[in-house]
Amino acid sequence: MNIKKFVKRATTVSLTTVMLIGGGAQAFAKEKNNMDYNEKYGFSHITRSDMLKIPEQQKSAQFQAPQFDASTIKNIPSAKGYDEQGNLIDIDVWDSWPLQNADGTVANYNGYNIVFALAGDPKRGWDTFVYLFYQKVGDTSIDSWKNAGRVFKDSDKFVPNDPFLKFQAEEWSGSATLTSDGKVRLFYTDRQGWDPNHGFYGKQTLTTAQVNVSQPDKSTLKIDGVEDLKSIFDGGDGKIYQNVMQGIEAENYSDNHTFRDPHYVEDNGHKYLVFEANTGTEVGYQGEASLFNKAFYGGNKQFFQDEKNKLLQGPKKIAAELANGALGIIELNDDYTLKKVMKPLIASNTVTDEIERANIFKMNGKWYLFTDSRGSKMTIDGIGGNDVYMLGYVSNSLTGTYKPLNDSGLVLNMNLDPKDLTWTYSHFAVPQADGKNVVITSYMTNRGLYADHKSTFAPSFLLNINGSKTSVVNDSILAQGQLTIDTKKKNEK
Repeated sequence: MNIKKFVKRATTVSLTTVMLIGGGAQAFAKEKNNMDYNEKYGFSHITRSDMLKIPEQQKSAQFQAPQFDASTIKNIPSAKGYDEQGNLIDIDVWDSWPLQNADGTVANYNGYNIVFALAGDPKRGWDTFVYLFYQKVGDTSIDSWKNAGRVFKDSDKFVPNDPFLKFQAEEWSGSATLTSDGKVRLFYTDRQGWDPNHGFYGKQTLTTAQVNVSQPDKSTLKIDGVEDLKSIFDGGDGKIYQNVMQGIEAENYSDNHTFRDPHYVEDNGHKYLVFEANTGTEVGYQGEASLFNKAFYGGNKQFFQDEKNKLLQGPKKIAAELANGALGIIELNDDYTLKKVMKPLIASNTVTDEIERANIFKMNGKWYLFTDSRGSKMTIDGIGGNDVYMLGYVSNSLTGTYKPLNDSGLVLNMNLDPKDLTWTYSHFAVPQADGKNVVITSYMTNRGLYADHKSTFAPSFLLNINGSKTSVVNDSILAQGQLTIDTKKKNEK
């Protein structure tokens, strides 16, 4: 049954009935309750009852991203690029992801760690492209990172018979894996331009390429172009995942349509991408109807009624109606083309429209799913505009059911002023070979705020995961951009 159409029809009947019988607000509220339903759609949900635990929880040091000494923070020395006039400049570096093995651990590429990152001119916010940075395995200082430059040439996107790549305006976040035959396979987001007058609405497409890397001498890696560049999944099918045309229907384009951040993962010989998206019309869509679904609230019956009525009558109603963020999943063929569109792993209906940087891996027999989100885009009382979160969930299988870590999903909170030099975001959990702690990477400093400071790798730190519980490890701050820990040296301390 189409719940959305049913609720619209029921609303009309209810309003007519109330006006005829003169029942007033009390009668209207009673009729509204008849529109309630409870539908989980066959996957997990980030519920309002769980999220409302977070404002109190985040006061604990267990969940607080470490404070960093601003005087020690450095730009990445090798982060150089060119402005529009062709002048060599220092560039911002923000979202980053390492080249990983199939199990999520950091890959050793001929003695090097490789990181892909979004970077660009601080004065041009639309200058957003994927760069390749590398350092020798064992090195940890920020000075040891070298820059191989942009992965793609501007002309690479003109691939014959690909209907989407030629319209690419920017390259957004993704992931990278070292294949079984030693090749570097990159996944990223092709972001189309924004020009509504000519039919461009910033459509996002999950995309992949093989990046050819050579070693011309003992201390240098070189990008030798790309091959097999192709689109995988274009902007959602509309039914399981919202597409861009559905996303622009809201007034003043206020609906935050997302379809990005593909994260590669393998399970039992099968290849998958987990990614940020929004739910489609068949799996719990947005709109006023979503505010009547108990599955999105959690808690008991009284909590559902109280919280629902608060939303319906409060200032967050419109934002909650549009909130249908999801972490989606698709299966790939062996040649990295689309094989199967699957239901989301988890969704955040009524909570937020944006759960970013999908990150998933198997550790100690359990699957851990992480995502980043901003309080400024949430509809939860007690969560502020400066709050930034890493949320986490655990399951016994790749496809769920996923349950929140730490009873609420809270893993990390950072709530500095966005203009603070040490503000961090895009937290990313990197599993370690010993299966104990994970390394958390992120970027620091928002773009274009300082003349002498650029967005840069933030100091990494350790997060302990024990079953369904996590905690930030005390005194575990590492070097800026550090990916791995030497367990031997750690145990000697």
